[in-house]
Amino acid sequence: MDISSISMVLIGSTFGLILRTSIQKNLKIKVGFDIQNTSIVNFIASFFLGILVGFNFISNNTILFYTSFLGCFSTFSSFIYQLFVLFQKREYLLVFLHYFEVIMLSFICFYTGYYLMQIIK
Repeated sequence: MDISSISMVLIGSTFGLILRTSIQKNLKIKVGFDIQNTSIVNFIASFFLGILVGFNFISNNTILFYTSFLGCFSTFSSFIYQLFVLFQKREYLLVFLHYFEVIMLSFICFYTGYYLMQIIK
């Protein structure tokens, strides 16, 4: 790994972390039952990923940048923790609904970003 690759990972992960922290602290949206800010971040990350996949990047540095950016921006472990907390509270219906809602909305956001890039091309 050369210095430019390391730089892309460092820059991408730094911006991803800053943006995620900012969104989690400042954005409040309620859709369905109370969607956590973590889920909103995952929806946005899925949309960004759809856009980037739609661009069909092939440069190694670009791939490193958006992989590190989205890796630090998205919060899969927090999503799993939210499911675990609901499970511990024996809110089994909410576990299922939250899982289904996040997975489906994330896929819809991804596809929307991808579809928009296909239209632009």
